[in-house]
Amino acid sequence: MMFSPIEVQETVNMFMRYKLDIRAITMGISLRDCACASGKESRQRIRDKIRRYAGTLVETGRQIETEFGVPIINKRIAVTPISLVAEPSGERNYTEWAVTLDELAKELNVDFIGGFSALVQKGSTSGDKTLIESIPEALTVTDRVCSSINLGTTKSGINMDAVRDMGRIIQATARNTADKDGLGCAKLVVFCNAPEDNPFMAGAFHGPGEGEAVLSVGVSGPGVIKAACEEYKGAPLDVLADGIKKTAFKITRMGQLVGTEAAKRLGVSFGILDLSLAPTPAVGDSVARILEEMGLEAAGAPGSTAALAMLTDMVKKGGVMASTAIGGLSGAFIPVSEDEGMIAAVQSGAITLEKLEAMTCVCSVGLDMIAVPGDTPESTISGIIADEMAIGMVNNKTTAVRIIPVPGKSVGDWVEFGGLLGGAPVMAVNSFSCADFIARGGRIPAPIHSFRN
Repeated sequence: MMFSPIEVQETVNMFMRYKLDIRAITMGISLRDCACASGKESRQRIRDKIRRYAGTLVETGRQIETEFGVPIINKRIAVTPISLVAEPSGERNYTEWAVTLDELAKELNVDFIGGFSALVQKGSTSGDKTLIESIPEALTVTDRVCSSINLGTTKSGINMDAVRDMGRIIQATARNTADKDGLGCAKLVVFCNAPEDNPFMAGAFHGPGEGEAVLSVGVSGPGVIKAACEEYKGAPLDVLADGIKKTAFKITRMGQLVGTEAAKRLGVSFGILDLSLAPTPAVGDSVARILEEMGLEAAGAPGSTAALAMLTDMVKKGGVMASTAIGGLSGAFIPVSEDEGMIAAVQSGAITLEKLEAMTCVCSVGLDMIAVPGDTPESTISGIIADEMAIGMVNNKTTAVRIIPVPGKSVGDWVEFGGLLGGAPVMAVNSFSCADFIARGGRIPAPIHSFRN
């Protein structure tokens, strides 16, 4: 693919003025051939294989940053769900597998490694159950490991036994990391319709349908999109939509350039380009501020879901015209702690948990980086998860929950996680109980429109 000098110059301007960046390059590595009856031997195979493929990942990323003038914020690795790799070992605790991944992440200097994961949308094997029960300890004793569990799909329905269990697991993880305000939960996400090629943490894993090793890219650019909106102040929404789409096209071309070059240098296939608008706590890098530029007094005001729907759709339409490798999540993230505009909206009362849930019907993921009171019942956390899984299942889209019950904190208290994770005010949760509903367990069947064979 050739890029004209004008395109390159436009991209440089986006970097310099509007905080455009490559949020992550993520190498996905299959560990299926590392599985064996000996856990010790399997973990050694994992070390050898990850070193072989990702040994120069960070160095390559830095070279591209220097040569192209493109900021690459995170260099990451995603691996085959560990429940699939560890199960043949017969071990009854997978914490040592997480420690192995954490040691490799630190050795290779990658920011995060994802894949301490299980796919339990229809049922759980012994390996899946062992991994889920290992999460609280694993995320306590590691720093760079991320965990994800897929609880439902449009085709399979929702595994409510696993939803019930994850309420307990999330609370246990928060208690284990109470000295860090429940930070372990910031590295744990549950999904419905999890994509197998997602470069964004905490949900990244290398799906069973993926190849041996691939390099995927996550692009961000809320500041660039906001600047585009400023050019169309007062214009009809269809005119604004067209401007957003054109800008998304340019952002995607930049991601394609970086991704293909990185994959070539690393000797692996180019996977996908995820063009999600991923905010940061920095001023000028906010999805909420885009919504306000579109005409809302604050994110969460009436009209917010409609504005977010249009924004997400235009980003996708612009992206698919620029690359044939669009995948992952692709759209707009609305994490509370990672978006200074969302934080301000929560603090002003413009956004509640229920309004966030409504907005997740049309954005990339779901309830992301939500801090709630530490004494929130396990069943209530499971109920929040179930609601979000239902949105994903019925709408045939990816939804997720990354929720943090902060030990010792109450509504309105401030929680600081640091770095890209940011900080957030503790949000109020509906106090009415769903305990009897969650206790039923079982499975919510797939919706009627899932039968398309």
